[in-house]
Amino acid sequence: MSSEPTQLQSSHAVILVIDDSPDVHRLLGARLKSEPIDLICAADGAMGLRMARELRPTVILLDIDMPGMDGFEVLRQLKDDTPTHDIPVIMLTGMQSPQDKVTAFDLGAVDYICKPFDLTELRARVRSAVRSSRLVQMLAQRAQIDGLTGLYNRAHFDARLKDELSGCQRHARSLSLAVFDCDFFKQINDTYGHPAGDEVLIGIAETLQRECRASDIPCRYGGEEFCLIMPDTPPDDAFRVCERIRQNLGAMVWPRHPERSITVSVGLVGARKPSHELTAAEWLETADKNLYTAKQTGRNRTIITDLMSGSTLAKAG
Repeated sequence: MSSEPTQLQSSHAVILVIDDSPDVHRLLGARLKSEPIDLICAADGAMGLRMARELRPTVILLDIDMPGMDGFEVLRQLKDDTPTHDIPVIMLTGMQSPQDKVTAFDLGAVDYICKPFDLTELRARVRSAVRSSRLVQMLAQRAQIDGLTGLYNRAHFDARLKDELSGCQRHARSLSLAVFDCDFFKQINDTYGHPAGDEVLIGIAETLQRECRASDIPCRYGGEEFCLIMPDTPPDDAFRVCERIRQNLGAMVWPRHPERSITVSVGLVGARKPSHELTAAEWLETADKNLYTAKQTGRNRTIITDLMSGSTLAKAG
């Protein structure tokens, strides 16, 4: 699967401290050093927002009273931004104002700690926030994973394609999208039974994961249909990837039906510099049309459209 934010790859929680006081940075570093965390510090609100978006920390410790952008405004922006919306934020303050607490909780903070910190209380509150954050992450991830294949599901695909297309349009980077469909899949189920069909779906998923790069996003779109989002991949390179996947699947021997091979048809669309005029839905529609053409012209082939040149190519097994 594609790479996730750094902190998801580590057993350590990532704690981002947004506070203009170097003394607070040193104090928190000393008092939390025995915890299994990586502590990262930002000296002001703007820096904190950038680091939060880039690092996706497990928990944020946010000072209220900072010059320029205060903690309430930082919190407001964190909660308005999709990538950081669900990160638990603990507010830090040297004042014990009831109204500040009400404001912080109304804006979405999960906790509120007054300075000077009590060591035991600080550790307990950070640990609680880390547990809550990881539970939210786990539930969110499960909601985006296909139970049979372990690939991302359609809900994740729909959101991710929009994000990747937007990023590639904004930065003039290449993008390709492929849709794979297992040929005669209903016959496999009808002839050999649903366990054999499941074996095929799992095999296709494993082949996609094995053949794509860490930055690619393989998904199960539904039924026997799979999608592969390939950021920073021009159409000709994506065509070679799809052909390798198609040919490898065609050469596989399946334990439940060794006498029968499995083939896939592929609809592919890509552009070196995606136009802002086309939406994610239109990209998917073009890939689907190419998949339909591949099915209608004999199956077991890849049909590709280069959106910049307007050319369409086909290759059959």
